Amino acid sequence: MNEAIWMIAVVIVLMAVAAAIYVNQRSRSRQLRTHFGPEYDHALQGFGERRAAERALVDRTRRVDKLEIRALPAARREQLSSEWTAVQARFVDDPATALHEAHALLGAVMREEGYPTGKFDEEVELLSVHHPAAVQHYRAAHRLADDRVRGVAATEDMRQAMIHYRALFEDLLALGARAARREVRREA
Repeated sequence: MNEAIWMIAVVIVLMAVAAAIYVNQRSRSRQLRTHFGPEYDHALQGFGERRAAERALVDRTRRVDKLEIRALPAARREQLSSEWTAVQARFVDDPATALHEAHALLGAVMREEGYPTGKFDEEVELLSVHHPAAVQHYRAAHRLADDRVRGVAATEDMRQAMIHYRALFEDLLALGARAARREVRREA
């Protein structure tokens, strides 16, 4: 009789542990989906399996946590905004050059904020941690800019690429402004 009770107790404990693991995994999935938004779905498509996609997203977060991401000073954000306005104005006369300059300006912002640059896939992964919605724009702009390099992009495609680049550019500066405001409040 005692042996049967022990077996039942062991089964109950194992079921409780399994239920706790299941609830924990569901909670983690929900948190990642909420934080990463469309990037969660993109990772899921890329890996084809939820656990692998979630491990990759957690890994991205850990990699970004090791970086020294910093908010740009207000004066620098204003200067960059002015530069962006000038790049957009040049688009009318020379769309290809303006598109190239827009990409270079984004690279400058990323480097100044502390993101490594040079490898598009790495940039996208790391940016997705703090800019999960805007990184979709970066992918679209990159694809359209590649079409331009291959000579298959029309002016409208380049205009769309500029719009996508602008979405990431504005998100980078806006996040930097919010971080700077938090820093000022902490120091006060």
